[in-house]
Amino acid sequence: MKATRRSFRLWWPLLAAGAILLVAACGPTTVAGPDMPVQDPVFVAAGEPLYATNCAECHGEDLRGTDLGPSHLSIVYEPSHHSDGAFAVAMLVGTAQHHWPYGAMEPVEGLSDEDIISIIAYVREIQRIEGFEAYPPA
Repeated sequence: MKATRRSFRLWWPLLAAGAILLVAACGPTTVAGPDMPVQDPVFVAAGEPLYATNCAECHGEDLRGTDLGPSHLSIVYEPSHHSDGAFAVAMLVGTAQHHWPYGAMEPVEGLSDEDIISIIAYVREIQRIEGFEAYPPA
């Protein structure tokens, strides 16, 4: 069966997500809050402005959410529940509504693989520093 350009456009985000999952799987195993490993400071520094530009409108400048999206400091986003790969897939292809009443998340357009890795490093570093909030929120 001959592949078409249309089928490639449908499958490339999944292939890219697979590559990011592979990179994430090669990294350290993480646990919640202060026991999480320190993230690479180069990626964290690059991720902060990318987060501010691409994520903060919904998830908050301080990662604590807004009326458009949930807090990334919720225990729901602890690495054993939402892995780095889950964050990557959400940015690449979006995600259906789950856990929260905000509706589906659309993909974030225009991010490179390195941008996505940097945003995840920034989020994980802030989670490490701040710890996690209870779910559901009070």
